[in-house]
Amino acid sequence: MSITLTKTQEQFIQDKLRTGKYRSAEEVLEVALRLLDEYDCAESTLSEQTDSEWLSSVRGKIDAAIAVSEHTPPIDGETFISDILERLQQARETQTRKAILSTNEGIYN
Repeated sequence: MSITLTKTQEQFIQDKLRTGKYRSAEEVLEVALRLLDEYDCAESTLSEQTDSEWLSSVRGKIDAAIAVSEHTPPIDGETFISDILERLQQARETQTRKAILSTNEGIYN
């Protein structure tokens, strides 16, 4: 398949490559397409839920978080934010490794 990119799309890919996070334009596109697929799946799941189902689900999650917080010692805001940022970084690294492994499997299979 052959595709034509706009200048803006080409610049976007080049910017991503310059960060060093991606090794090729194909890898950038692979990650972008995977995210698009995840977005579409999440969107279809959300559209299947009624407002009351969604509200009930959110209330359940809030109640569960409150229950957990009642048994968790308080922490200061700086520590809380640092922990969140660290977990976010770890999640990104895991996703990147999975994307690379998936790409490599496609290349070698």
